[in-house]
Amino acid sequence: MFSWATAARADPCEGQLPTFHGQKFEGVVRYVGDGDSLCVGQSPDPQTWIEVRLADFDAPELHTPQGPRAKSLLEQVAFGHIARCEARRGRSGRVISHDRVIAVCRVDGRSIGYLLKERHAPEGGN
Repeated sequence: MFSWATAARADPCEGQLPTFHGQKFEGVVRYVGDGDSLCVGQSPDPQTWIEVRLADFDAPELHTPQGPRAKSLLEQVAFGHIARCEARRGRSGRVISHDRVIAVCRVDGRSIGYLLKERHAPEGGN
């Protein structure tokens, strides 16, 4: 019997997170982690990318049957576009959860969460 260890693939986003409710930030969507997580940055340097958990959309986890479809739809509506975001409080009352800022992000003036719902993206994450 053989066993190989593989490195966990972490997201590349390493920028400083906004820390207060209402704080605004923007950048190009440079990475999509799953159906409700993405990274925005104003430069190609991942050290400046801000990791976002969408406040207005809960996607299924990536390892579930609908997870890859949710990620694909988020890539279609957001990847490569400029996102204008505003930090929001999550259920805990904090704006940061699991090393991501909770935010509503807009592309061309429309909420990414709304764009996903409009495309019937699967919902039902944590």
